[in-house]
Amino acid sequence: MAEKEQQARQTILLLGASADQIFAIRTARSMGLRVLVVDRQATSPGFKLADDHAQISTTDIPALKRLIDRYQRDKGPIAGVLVMGSDIPQVVCELASYLGTPHIPMRSAKLSTNKYLMKRCFADHGVPVPWFRAIHSLDELIQTVEQQGYPLVLKPVDRSGARGVFYLNRGCDLKVLYEQSRALSFTGQVMVEEFLPGLQISTETVMWQGRAHTPGFADRNYEMLHRYAPNIIENGGWVPSRVTSGQRQAVERLVEQAALALGVENGVVKGDVVLTPEGPRMIEMATRLSGGDFSESLIPLGCGVNIVVAAINIAIGREPDLDLLRPRFQKGVVNRYFFPEPGTLIRIEGAENVRRQPWLHKLEFWYQPGDRVPPVQSHADRFGVFVICANTREEAEDHADWVYRTIKIVTSTP
Repeated sequence: MAEKEQQARQTILLLGASADQIFAIRTARSMGLRVLVVDRQATSPGFKLADDHAQISTTDIPALKRLIDRYQRDKGPIAGVLVMGSDIPQVVCELASYLGTPHIPMRSAKLSTNKYLMKRCFADHGVPVPWFRAIHSLDELIQTVEQQGYPLVLKPVDRSGARGVFYLNRGCDLKVLYEQSRALSFTGQVMVEEFLPGLQISTETVMWQGRAHTPGFADRNYEMLHRYAPNIIENGGWVPSRVTSGQRQAVERLVEQAALALGVENGVVKGDVVLTPEGPRMIEMATRLSGGDFSESLIPLGCGVNIVVAAINIAIGREPDLDLLRPRFQKGVVNRYFFPEPGTLIRIEGAENVRRQPWLHKLEFWYQPGDRVPPVQSHADRFGVFVICANTREEAEDHADWVYRTIKIVTSTP
């Protein structure tokens, strides 16, 4: 009987088994699904939580297709494919198409992973965006700066996590930054766009039958913009947002417009928006679930919604329960990162004191004593993270300040 019940469970293939995917694994299992995960790292923590796993790169499509064939022959059909946190929607489309399960159009996935083509698509469909231009040489960058003036943002068209993204202002070395940004692009392509000052907002939206449902709405924290310039480093975010109800409605309309411009009618989209005096502007949009605690912590802790449930249901061909996307309450949640001085890690002080606090939801460090702590050049160089949940945003901010005062990260000189 148990074997028959096991065979009757639907299986979902999740691409990735790192810490960023654990919430999706647990959510899928809580829904009664059998979970198959893949990751190239043999020590991936998600392997221990999933029903089945395979050590395969999440971008090795031929190997993944062979795994699908073998798995379906031996254990039964796979009902859908999903990714959380990794910017590989094309792989999801390719595998879901191979399986015959729901997915966004491949064109949508390709547009969302090329920032220049994405911006062109938005502009063609009347979606408000910052001014932008593709850059093909250093001379073209210099001419563009002379024409447009500072500040600007230089970025690879095909990277995530702030890799190769630079804030261009007076005094910066355009030659060095152009070469670095171009070198970090998978295809050697870069672009510039207007830097728009204003509140930056992250959104997480379920698109269903062409309508947007946006329970994820967080203010982004760029307090370290000048500290790490010309690198653009985000230090977490807050919920609830400080925007007015009218501003939020305008952002949500923009998100829906952008998703439809990309061709996403059913699925999940993550928006990066800046609020200007002329209204919201779309910076970028990803066609996948976010990582970095947004889907995992800020949304469920802040308003009681697990958006991953809806994403999984869509991926396996079920209709999402839209009532479950309506916020049930409002709490203050912040996530913040640690940025110690680079060098060799000697010790971390105060962590146990912080872990005893009832309002702490998460505290993680990604380095061990003896590890080399690199200079911060992208989000991949963050040292660790913490998440706090309180009754109000102000209370959560006070707790975050206390954490920073309490934890001491001691490094040697580089």
